[in-house]
Amino acid sequence: MYYVYILFSKKLSSFYIGETNTVEERITQHNTGFYKDAYTSKTNDWQLYLSIECYNRSQARRIETHIKKMKSKKYIENLKIFPELISKLLDKFS
Repeated sequence: MYYVYILFSKKLSSFYIGETNTVEERITQHNTGFYKDAYTSKTNDWQLYLSIECYNRSQARRIETHIKKMKSKKYIENLKIFPELISKLLDKFS
């Protein structure tokens, strides 16, 4: 199983979007500086905001790209508020 995950940092008041097959491990990596030159290395308070279970990595990457292209905090917030948006994404990128 692959996942699109969205992290939130209170310190940066910012979201980070990625894809993985191990969400908890990836969060730990972001918070411990595993990715030294990555955007997430700016702070260590990343918390899981939302994860979307995908059928495979290809679908996860397409959904990740779509969310990033939206460039909208409101869109990300709406994904959490309105689960039907996630269903539509899964159908669109299946």
